[in-house]
Amino acid sequence: MGFGISLWVSLFISIALILLAYIGVDKVGLHSLFGIIIPYAALALFIVGLIYRVYLWARSPVPFRIPTTAGQEKSLPWIKQNKIDNPSTALGTFIRMVFEVLFFRSLFRNTRTELRSGPVISYASAKWLWIAALAFHYSFLIILIRHLRLFTEPVPYVIEKLEFFDSFFQVGVPLLYITDVAFLAAVTYLLLRRIYIPQLRYISLPADYFPLFLIGGIGITGVLMRYFFKVDVVGIKELTMSLARFSPTIPEGIGVLFYIHLFLVSVLFAYFPFSKLTHMAGVFLSPTRNLANTNRMKRHINPWDYPVKVHTYEEYEDHYREIMKGAGLPVEKE
Repeated sequence: MGFGISLWVSLFISIALILLAYIGVDKVGLHSLFGIIIPYAALALFIVGLIYRVYLWARSPVPFRIPTTAGQEKSLPWIKQNKIDNPSTALGTFIRMVFEVLFFRSLFRNTRTELRSGPVISYASAKWLWIAALAFHYSFLIILIRHLRLFTEPVPYVIEKLEFFDSFFQVGVPLLYITDVAFLAAVTYLLLRRIYIPQLRYISLPADYFPLFLIGGIGITGVLMRYFFKVDVVGIKELTMSLARFSPTIPEGIGVLFYIHLFLVSVLFAYFPFSKLTHMAGVFLSPTRNLANTNRMKRHINPWDYPVKVHTYEEYEDHYREIMKGAGLPVEKE
């Protein structure tokens, strides 16, 4: 599928989802469907689907050590080993995984390749992608944690402090959250990067564009509710608390914008286990990351190898000796 088709199909589906929620709630009055049934179904699909994906990964055979390395492995005593980028112990592997999961170390080391006049291939740093990825993931995490205030009463002290530091600059009324700005900026950068870089545009599919449009739609509707349009926050919390208690009720006057936001979140949850977004769980089960590099210290044998009859050279020569001698080939036995 070409670039234009992939982009426009993804955008069309995202807009169709927004219109579906708008028409379903504002025109047809399906508040229970979009406020109760779909969120519950999406959450169940997310949990079951993610567990199933992890189960499939966990049961996949990994007979050999195939860690991706980026430094000197353990060798002779006087050669310094890179114990993080090329670990040979469980502790080194654990530290490497911590750096990978929390700080995206492999992405930090990433470089971009350019073909310049000459022709000359040049390599340069690609730190903007690393910064955008960090901003996106950590902003998303903080926003999710902040939303726990809608499901708890009283609001935990930790969440209150997190909101205080997130709105530290005290800009506007209501206060502007730093993560809201960082989140939208990061999503926009990741989308524009995919559109304007020819190499990425060439390999991008609807599965690459659609999550960005969907997540961007969630961020935009959330920002509109907080800073631009009035919504019944008390009613929203009453709905979310009832969902958390498994005794759902639909308060009056919440507003269609909230239902659009909730529907997009539900679609994201339902879509998550079947998309590339599952790298959140997959990174922990990746043999290129979670294995120590002990290929020189230990011989790793595939446990599924079946016995193979070995034809030694002596047997080979015994069988073909006369033919080899007739062809002038040297033999060990006359």
